[in-house]
Amino acid sequence: MSFFATTSSAVGYYFLPRFQRRRTPQFTMVFRSDHPVSVDPITILTKLKHECATPPPLLQQVADAMCAQMRAGLAADGGSGLPMIPTYVHDLPTGNEKGLFYALDLGGTNFRVLRVQLGGKDERVIATEFEQVSIPQNLMFGTSEELFDFIALRLAKFAAKEDVRFHFSPGRKREIGFTFSFPVKQTSIDSGILIKWTKGFAVSGTTGKDVVACLNEAMIRQGLDMRVSALVNDTVGTLAGAEYYDNDVMVAVILGTGTNACYVEQINAIPKLQGYASSSGKMIISTEWGAFSNGLPLTEFDREMDAASINPGEQIFEKTISGMYLGEIVRRVLLKMAEVGGLFGKSVSQKLSIPFILGTPDICAMQQDNSGDLQAVGSLLYDKAGVESNLCARKTVLEVCDTIVKRGGNLAGAGVVGILQKMEENSEGLIFGNRIVVAIDGGLYENYPQYRAYIKDSVKELLGTEKSSNVVIDHTKDGSGIGAALLAASNSMYKHNF
Repeated sequence: MSFFATTSSAVGYYFLPRFQRRRTPQFTMVFRSDHPVSVDPITILTKLKHECATPPPLLQQVADAMCAQMRAGLAADGGSGLPMIPTYVHDLPTGNEKGLFYALDLGGTNFRVLRVQLGGKDERVIATEFEQVSIPQNLMFGTSEELFDFIALRLAKFAAKEDVRFHFSPGRKREIGFTFSFPVKQTSIDSGILIKWTKGFAVSGTTGKDVVACLNEAMIRQGLDMRVSALVNDTVGTLAGAEYYDNDVMVAVILGTGTNACYVEQINAIPKLQGYASSSGKMIISTEWGAFSNGLPLTEFDREMDAASINPGEQIFEKTISGMYLGEIVRRVLLKMAEVGGLFGKSVSQKLSIPFILGTPDICAMQQDNSGDLQAVGSLLYDKAGVESNLCARKTVLEVCDTIVKRGGNLAGAGVVGILQKMEENSEGLIFGNRIVVAIDGGLYENYPQYRAYIKDSVKELLGTEKSSNVVIDHTKDGSGIGAALLAASNSMYKHNF
């Protein structure tokens, strides 16, 4: 998953910039006559470090607050707690599943279709095949029928190309797991009402409707004999895919462009589902932890970015820890250092004033530069932001990057600990006393080694050596697609025949 692949599992790539001979700048330089040097960049940096500091007591407060808001969200909807959305997934794959199952992963401007041949306990996953499809931009603003007909048509074409590795049992209906990473109010394992489109979509006629029904109807119109047996988001799919190979997986986190986390909860610890019967006594809960905001160490740059966003006052945790925003926070810091501190000399490139011109992959690439003159840092600043820099300025830039990334990684780790603390409350010591795996997917976690290290460090710091030795943080690459197919299998109408 790339940094900018949304929170669904789109495949991406990662690279460090190629350095070329510099040419005459094609951007406008603005002299700082209106911005007299009044604050030294080091003074700004010192204040930034102080405001972004995440000492253990603060991280513990964040973990405790996360735990408390999870508890409140499980008690009732619409209160002060996190959304804590019931997923109605209470039967995870056992390994006994057999047969051919499909998955559809829709979470951004691309969608993936995938098929998996399962062979039961002995053979597990026998074969997989997938195809990625770009959604034409006009369909992102079209009607519900147009979008779902396009998806169903491509799914039908994909299904028609089953080769000898895939065996479909005659007399059965093909089944598919639908990973839908947009806000829905889920009402059962195979139904969910769309709350609103996000990520640039503005499709008419879908909001307030069951997205599974929309897909099922489109498949009928395309003559495709297939039914949706599981509706999940990418986080739930990641948990299911990872747990299939390791039964100790009980938490899954997405850390990419956006972020979310889910975990396995005891059904008797979900008061808002009082009276609901679960075959396993458990259910996966989607925390929607991006909405968390209590006690976070925020700066003027965070507040300015939030105010300029499309959802001011919302998703504050996401805006401090996810790949969509880390680079933009750094850009805002550097712009102030340039304007009032002369970080890059007497002039400021207008490119540096463009929101999101500096992305999280860019600050990651800069942090991998170990050369003596920090040539990669200088080249990237020039190419992306249009600024010339000396060695002193480049070192300051790296300190800004590390400050923002360290805060983000540490807070993400505190969030993980908050989830583990909530699970421990109802387990009577069974969580911290046994091995537990946290499966993490997403381009930010996968591609940013410093960020990854800060998460693990904060988990160890908060839990201590003994407890943290039982907590395994494992990278699960691109698992949500296979996870959705596995959930289609574990919720199959034919599962009694496995």
